[in-house]
This record gives sequence, C-alpha cells and structure tokens, in this order.
Amino acid sequence: MTSRRNVLKLIGGGVVVAAAAGAGFVATSGPSEAARDPWRKAGKYAEFRRRALSFALLAPNPHNRQPWRVRLEGENALTLYCDLGRRLPATDPFDRQITIGCGAFLELLVQAAAQDGYLATITPFPEGEDLKTLDQRPVAHVSFTKGGASPEPLFAHVLARRSNKEIYEPRDVPADALQQIAEAGRVFSLSSDTVGNNNLAARLRDLTWRAHLKEVTTPAANQESVDLMRIGAAEVAANPDGIELEGPIFEAGRLLGFMTRETMADPSSTAFQQGLELYRSMAMSGRAFGWIVNDNQSRIEQINAGRAYVRLNLKATSLGLGIHPWSQSLQEYAEMKDLYREVHDLLAGGRRIQMLYRIGYGPQITPTPRRGLDAHLV
Repeated sequence: MTSRRNVLKLIGGGVVVAAAAGAGFVATSGPSEAARDPWRKAGKYAEFRRRALSFALLAPNPHNRQPWRVRLEGENALTLYCDLGRRLPATDPFDRQITIGCGAFLELLVQAAAQDGYLATITPFPEGEDLKTLDQRPVAHVSFTKGGASPEPLFAHVLARRSNKEIYEPRDVPADALQQIAEAGRVFSLSSDTVGNNNLAARLRDLTWRAHLKEVTTPAANQESVDLMRIGAAEVAANPDGIELEGPIFEAGRLLGFMTRETMADPSSTAFQQGLELYRSMAMSGRAFGWIVNDNQSRIEQINAGRAYVRLNLKATSLGLGIHPWSQSLQEYAEMKDLYREVHDLLAGGRRIQMLYRIGYGPQITPTPRRGLDAHLV
C-alpha cells in the first residue's frame, strides 16, 4: 500500500527550483482539485446506500488501485466484487493485499451506514473463495436493516484520515497513544501490537528499509509501481488512482524531461538514486511501528485485517498521528522470501502478519485522489 508522492522532491536541486520559479504556471501548480472531488462529495447523496458508498471509497488500499465494483440490488442490499484488472500480480501474487483493501472498504461502508441508522450485515464470499487468487465471484454481499446500529465514534475522523507517507518529526510517540492504536486494531480475533522507540523499532527501521530496497531493485516489482505513477496534476486528474506525483517540482521535472517513467525504472538514473535516498529518510524517521496478525486461513481473515487496519488508522487520526503502511516485507513473491521470513520470525509468533506500519508526527497532507462513486457502480 506504499505511495511515492515525495519521490524526487530533491532531484535537480537548484536547477529545478530555478526553473519552477521562472515559470509561474509550474510554480503555482498544485494537487489536482478534480481528483479530490470525491472527498468533498462524500455523504452528499440522497440514497442511503450511495451515501455510505461515497465514504467507503475513501478507504486505504494498496497502490491506490481502488479495486471495488458494486452492484446495487433491490432497495436494501448490494454486492461487492473485485475489479480484477486492478490487482497487483507482481507484488501481491495471491491478492492478499487487494483483499485487505476490500476489507477496509467494507468497514467504512458499515460505519457510514450506521451514521444513518442502518445495520449493515456482511456475508463475505457468499459463493466461495480461493486463497490463491480472486476471481469473478463476489467478495461480499451486504444487506441493510433500518435500526439496530449505533454510530461509530471513529467515523468522525473519516474525512481527515490519511496514509501519511512523509518524513516524520524527530519526536517519540507517547506510550498511551501507541496503546490506543493497538487496541483499536484488536477486533475480529486479530492480534494488534505497537512498539515505541526502542531496539525493536530500530530493527524494524532497518528491515523496512531493506524491504523497500529489495522491491525497487526487483525489476518486475518496481515496474508495477512505475506503471501506476501519475506524473503531474493533469495525469492525476485524468487517472485519479495509482501513485500520484504532483506539485511544482514534479511539473518542472516532467517538463525538463528527467522526471519520467523511464528514469524511475532505471536504477542508474539520478531520479532513481535520489528517490532511494528520500525513501531511506522516510524509513529512518519511523520512531514507532505497529502490526496486526492473524492465522490467514481464509479470505475472511484478510477482509477482517482490512477492517481492523482502517479502524486503527482512524484512531491514529483522532490522536493527531500519522501512520504509513510499510508492508513490502510481507509480500509473497520469490525475491522477498528472506525478508518475509525475517519479519515473521521477529513479530509473528507462528501466525501471519497482515499489516506493518510506521507511526509518527507528520505534516498535514492533501487527500489521496479517488475515482468517484460512478466509477465503482456496475
């Protein structure tokens, strides 16, 4: 679920800054407003299911693929499917992370429906499941019953929720805040733990950095990310998904020709090398970490991991903290196997780590682009 909104912020140094300063249309260019329109429209639909869905599509999900397709049924039900063209076969070969993203979507759907007094009952994988791959069968059927649902306090933070991928401030996270975040993830039989700035956190800083390095130096894995980069506000507006790279530096780099998908895929390029340095700074700024664990015996457990993760994300938001999924070491492709084993030996206790994330104090950031409700309706 890693973005690269900061990649290449420093590339070109003064040359790029000077170029941007000399071209007003570049210097004033910022994030695409159109790509954030779904955040402003959330909750502003007349029909209650559409109202709930408009919040659900704001859920965190891997590489911002937004892999959700919904069929409205009758007056009080819907079915969720995976958009199979939005999977990540190189880094998520068994669709585990995509399924977690579907779980996050369902949790926000449940919470949003409860705001309107509707109890949302989820039946996961009503036509069966395959742990090796998602297919045409439904991910979940959801029925709504008026009454019987109380508002969820965490929902108050849904529009402020972010995956904060910035460099965090050099200050520790209080132990009581870490405890509250961990407790928010202890639902649906998941184990949820956090750690502050101690020796374990230092090991996790090093491990998550090495896992990132492994991913970007594995050609197929890195190319999967590169193909999903949206460079500049115009590309983001045209395709409000994937990995957004916006702002004057990116616009200048695009215009000057060194900020391209080709340079981002080339380990010998300046763009690639300075991107690495920025990500290393991000990894080293993580003074606290959290993780959630279950047995991973079914797709339902992956759905539950997504539901738990978005809950703890909302709790962190309520505490003024940023969290950033840093789960490359959890991915199941061959080149990652040694780091996968290392992180599980360190944290899992014989179970499966579903999410690993850093926690800290980051700057305020804009919402991630979203495709809008109509794009998700069958």
